[in-house]
Amino acid sequence: MRASRLVSIILLLQTRGRMTAQELADELEVSVRTIYRDAESLHEAGIPLYGDAGRDGGYQLLDGYRTRLTGLTSHEADAVFLAAVPKAAAELGLGTVMAAAQLKMKAAMAPELAARADRIQQRFLLDAPGWYSDGDSSEHLPAVAGAVWDQRKVEVLYRRWREPTDVTRVLDPYGIVLKSGKWYVVAGCDGRVNTYRVSQILKLLVLEEEFTRPADFSLPGFWRSQVSQFRTRLVQGDAVIRMSPLGVERVADLMPSDVVKAFQETGHDDPVREGWTRATVPIESLIHAETEFLKFGGEVEVLEPQALRSRLTETARALAALYAGVGGDPV
Repeated sequence: MRASRLVSIILLLQTRGRMTAQELADELEVSVRTIYRDAESLHEAGIPLYGDAGRDGGYQLLDGYRTRLTGLTSHEADAVFLAAVPKAAAELGLGTVMAAAQLKMKAAMAPELAARADRIQQRFLLDAPGWYSDGDSSEHLPAVAGAVWDQRKVEVLYRRWREPTDVTRVLDPYGIVLKSGKWYVVAGCDGRVNTYRVSQILKLLVLEEEFTRPADFSLPGFWRSQVSQFRTRLVQGDAVIRMSPLGVERVADLMPSDVVKAFQETGHDDPVREGWTRATVPIESLIHAETEFLKFGGEVEVLEPQALRSRLTETARALAALYAGVGGDPV
């Protein structure tokens, strides 16, 4: 651990220039006294490190000195590919190695490239979860990730939506996918490949038995196919709606991408309500569609199908009665 910290001090000074003992301590999450001892050790090892006292003082390396201790470990190399999503890397247990990998890469770069890397980190950020959810995580996620990498079978107690809800399965975990802030493991089970949400795993045991990953299995290809099939299964019909100008402004924020696309393609001036837009959009079940359109309040009117219009009518009546205080105040 200490050897790794000494290398980190060298790399930090190489990439950032002069740093105070306090800055180094904060970066490495140790005490200032520890930094003082580490600096002495580096001196004794012949590293051209010197420090200046005073307000503008700090440690720095002799001009022109560059360490060659920049080789990435296998775990750090894995983490580099997650550099754009630091929260995801942390949830997978790779947060510290990702930071070390980035530091080593910067130290190995020419100064102008290192400066460019700094600019990229300050100007571009990927925040995967949606606006109305922070996504999910699970205490079992690092273990699942480890089993994926080591090709080890796992036994899980999994909670699904249909009865029986809690089932035990032995899985061959082929890969992990982060979708809209939610983690999924793609795994083989009983001759089939299925998708399991990691947060629904109640218990997990990594087994000693290894599995053989199918040579022709492609995680990106499988996931694209799953997403396509999922979207196809969702659409159960169409709805004809008309939307107020305010509702039109909110469509892109409140509705799924396929609904937004259909609205843009079929939308036209409504012949009855001036300023409103009429469109035909895909819907899932009546229950789901009702929930989606209720987000807009009085800014949308469903014209067809009649069954959906009737559901919204009954819900509107119930809300009107509730807020009008029908039946008196609750006691």
